[in-house]
Amino acid sequence: MFPKQQADRGVPGLPGGRSVERVPGERALLAGMAIDSVGSGMYIPFSLVFFRHVTGLPLTAIGAVLTVAGFAAMAVLPLVGTAVDRFGARRLQLALYVLRGLGFAAYPFAGSLPAFAAVALLTSIGDRGFPVAQQARIGELARGGQVERLQAIARSLANAGLGAGTLLASLMIGLLGDRGFTAAAVLNAASFFAAALLARRVPAMPAAPTASVAPRASTASTASTASTGPRATGARAGRGGYRTVLADRPYLGLAGANFLIALGYSALSVLLPVFAVGCLRAPQSLTGAAFVVNTVLCATAGVPVARLARRLGSRTRAAALGAGFFALAGLGQAVLGTVRPHALPLVMGGLLFLVVLATVGELVHNPSASALSTAAAPAALRGRYLAAYQLSWSLAKTVAPSLFTLLLAVDARLPWLLVAVAALAGGALLLRLGRRLPAAVLAPQAATVSTPGSATVSTGVPSRRPLPAAC
Repeated sequence: MFPKQQADRGVPGLPGGRSVERVPGERALLAGMAIDSVGSGMYIPFSLVFFRHVTGLPLTAIGAVLTVAGFAAMAVLPLVGTAVDRFGARRLQLALYVLRGLGFAAYPFAGSLPAFAAVALLTSIGDRGFPVAQQARIGELARGGQVERLQAIARSLANAGLGAGTLLASLMIGLLGDRGFTAAAVLNAASFFAAALLARRVPAMPAAPTASVAPRASTASTASTASTGPRATGARAGRGGYRTVLADRPYLGLAGANFLIALGYSALSVLLPVFAVGCLRAPQSLTGAAFVVNTVLCATAGVPVARLARRLGSRTRAAALGAGFFALAGLGQAVLGTVRPHALPLVMGGLLFLVVLATVGELVHNPSASALSTAAAPAALRGRYLAAYQLSWSLAKTVAPSLFTLLLAVDARLPWLLVAVAALAGGALLLRLGRRLPAAVLAPQAATVSTPGSATVSTGVPSRRPLPAAC
């Protein structure tokens, strides 16, 4: 059995030596994330080839189906947010784990185009909707600095798991040949089911928000819905709906800033390989080395960097600083594309340095931006708010390939300049929003958590007043 929160020791996480207690069921929650990431890492690097061997369909058909399924899943995201508010993040998290597991278990039997399209649509909905449920689940369980800490740990586990899954899949394919792809699909499905079993061990403990994190004036009508228990929350959530989200201009500003900065995330996987080989005449192996550097840094440095970023005191300032690193990396790539050094060591050194710079931006920006989106969402409408925010990630990921390739055809430096300008604009917008958001949204507050049948457990951080206990 995983120990209850009362038995968990404090985890270093705040400046001045203060600590943040583990949330209830944290070990099971994080273990499930790690297993999920290992399973996903077994197919993501091979995606098209993976589906080609598992289904036997031509690559053109597979690519078209996956693109359509991705857009359809984006359209379903608002429904996922509504379901989170109505049924609770825990139930949706479990349901999406099971949906993804069933989807990958069915892929080896989806030999026809209609069958593959149906399975791809279901798994795409699960993959696109899962971050909404997971982030809402963290919002239910965590308070104050716990949110950034859990986001940073989750991202570190995701990168470590993807790397481990890729290595495992490579070994299986090397040993089993084409059968290794089918084995990877089965093991990936099993990873989702195992993660669901672990997630079930995490208690359902929705967090009751303080008055300071209630919606802004434009959403004051929903302040009363930030109520006590999940039943009351689910019953009242439908009153505002997405009209409330669309009326919340500061939150839409957060989503808009995230879209601009998210283009920098896509640049590493979409733009860098083409730029390095086509413009700088770098060897293909250098791209692989850049991905290894990014993965290792994200897996090992995520939590320490997030802890340092919290010392800035404001989530908007920390997220804007991360955007600044993305802008510097984009400008550096544009300069490298202008100079185009002929010496291979200079090319390798310059590219890897700029990849490290962009990775630091990712490590600084992501936990703070994710915590912002969670803290600024009223509890009764958290699912809908986070679904709207998740659309900014999905939209950036969808438009980046066509946008980058279009600019590459004109000048190889233009996409990097776009990344830099977009990141600067996103950072500036975050700083401006820092003057409009409540103080409790901008900075981690003290976390007071009560567990069923136990006394209230404080994180040891001085608080103006305790948070009300959840019913």
